[in-house]
Amino acid sequence: MISILDYDAGNIKSVEKALVALGRETVITRDPDIILSSDKVILPGVGAFGDAMSRIRSCGMDKVIYEVADRGIPFLGICLGLQLLFESSEESPGVTGLGLLPGKILRIPDKPGHKIPHMGWNSLTVKNDATLFRGIRENPYVYFVHSYYLKAGREEDVAATTEYSTLIHASVEYGNIFACQFHPEKSSSVGLKILENFVNL
Repeated sequence: MISILDYDAGNIKSVEKALVALGRETVITRDPDIILSSDKVILPGVGAFGDAMSRIRSCGMDKVIYEVADRGIPFLGICLGLQLLFESSEESPGVTGLGLLPGKILRIPDKPGHKIPHMGWNSLTVKNDATLFRGIRENPYVYFVHSYYLKAGREEDVAATTEYSTLIHASVEYGNIFACQFHPEKSSSVGLKILENFVNL
């Protein structure tokens, strides 16, 4: 079973729909017992970094996420869910993230011809050994919606990058922790393959 963490952060239903299309038993929950007994756990999300961290901490979900990480349960962060895994965000000064991985979330710099938020399809440069991208063609296109981006603290954690006004760390992998800044659930057949690779770990 796959648990999708429910902390009132949007885009949860579209992730559930994609997993159901893959034939996977899926539950949207904030119940620690259900989450910790799951085969896989997904942290989706859209919205503001500070508000999301406040909701996660107020319902005790931060402790559950740390337990998931410690137990080695495969864990996937999507969009805001990626950002929350890191230390801090320029969007919410003074708010600490989950800090599961080193790195900071920065605002996409202004650049002529580049609208912010970044909304649309961009190609990825993928590392050869990236787990989530097995069986996917070179330089796949995926769908982004974001105004802030990850600058990872460890280059070796970065699984894929894209260029939009600056170099964006678009996906990371470390141990049982995986994350995508883009939306695999909205990225057509490429996105479904990424989700399939995750649920088949």
